[in-house]
Amino acid sequence: MISTVFFAHGKESGPLGGKIMALADVAKSRGYRVETPDYTDLVDPDKRVDRLLSLCIGHKVDLLVGSSMGGYVSTVASMRIKPLGLFLMAPAFYIPGYEKQEPHSCAAKTTIVHGWNDDLVPVGNSIRFAAGCRADLHIVDSDHRLNDQIPMLCLLFASLLDDILSQPG
Repeated sequence: MISTVFFAHGKESGPLGGKIMALADVAKSRGYRVETPDYTDLVDPDKRVDRLLSLCIGHKVDLLVGSSMGGYVSTVASMRIKPLGLFLMAPAFYIPGYEKQEPHSCAAKTTIVHGWNDDLVPVGNSIRFAAGCRADLHIVDSDHRLNDQIPMLCLLFASLLDDILSQPG
């Protein structure tokens, strides 16, 4: 069965955003199937988690990727799916109103990228989360969207995929 990478976009973006498309190309170049579901009809992050979990049924899911609210969605879903990897960009952790206030990664390897100049999700939230799960954390001179960091995101994502591909079994 071909492994699938599932992407979860942020609250105010969509499934065909620049970061997702660039990272999807990296995954496809390594033989992965890519799914970029549309969550724009769901405002509630926990309903997005339910959708992602239902879409993963019948797939071999090696990696979940999420940006902002999608980072929360992918992380909470990882608690059930237990993928090999989790790649998070400015993940929206510890946000009032989100059901899981202490989410944790159940992936074998987690990579987080967050911008120092993020005015929507404090960088301290990613530092706190990363410390709790021993994630690889990359803090860059960027804002919440990280759009000026796409080449670097692709390099970090490729490295995570290569780590996963090198795992036995």
